[in-house]
Amino acid sequence: MLPQNLINHTATYVQITLKQAEAGHDWWHILRVWNNAKRIAQDEPADLLVVELAALLHDIADSKFHGGDEEIGPKTAGDFLQSQGVEKAIIHHVQQIIRHMSFKASFDAVTFHSKELEIVQDADRLDAIGAIGIARAFTYGGFKNRELYNPNIVPNLTMSKEEYKKSTAPTINHFYEKLLLLKDKMNTPTARLLAEERHRFMETYLDQFYAEWNGER
Repeated sequence: MLPQNLINHTATYVQITLKQAEAGHDWWHILRVWNNAKRIAQDEPADLLVVELAALLHDIADSKFHGGDEEIGPKTAGDFLQSQGVEKAIIHHVQQIIRHMSFKASFDAVTFHSKELEIVQDADRLDAIGAIGIARAFTYGGFKNRELYNPNIVPNLTMSKEEYKKSTAPTINHFYEKLLLLKDKMNTPTARLLAEERHRFMETYLDQFYAEWNGER
C-alpha cells in the first residue's frame, strides 16, 4: 500500500473508532495532534510515515477509558497496522511511541527513545496546553464529575504514577500537577516556541480565575 493511502485509511479508521469518544480525546484531538506533528516534523530529521501513524493512533484506545490497561492502545494500533500489511519494524516503532509518549509514562524510567517519539509527544503536549488545553481539562473534569476548584485541596506536586492515575482532584489542580509543567518538557525547538504563548495564556487564565473566584473582578 502506498504511504499516503495508508495514512488516509488510518485516518478514516480512527475517525470511525473514536466517533463516540469523550470530547477531549476524540477525532478532533487526533486531528490537531496530527497537524501539530506534521508541523514540527518539517524541521526535524524523522520518518514522517512513523510520525503520522503514531499521531493518528496514539489515543486509539486510551488506558484511562479502558480500566487503566496500558497495553490496549499499542495492541489495538498494532492489530490495525498489521491488517494493513505494514512492515513489522514500523508497527513496533509506532507501538513503542504509543507506550512511551504519555505524561504518566514520564514517571517510569526511560527505556525507549526516538526522534519520532519526540515529535509526536510534543504534538500531543501542545494540545494539552493553551486555550484548547484548558477546554480539554475542564471537559475531562466534567466527564469525571470533578470539582472545578477547591481551595482546601492543594495540588500534589510529588505524586507517584499510581497516585496520578487514581487522582480525583479538582481540575484546577491539574494545571499545577501537569499542564504548567509541559512547557519545559518539550523536546523540539518548534514545540518549545509554540508552547511559550500557550503557557502564558494558561497563567493569564489562572490569574483571572482566582480573581473571579475571590470576587475581585
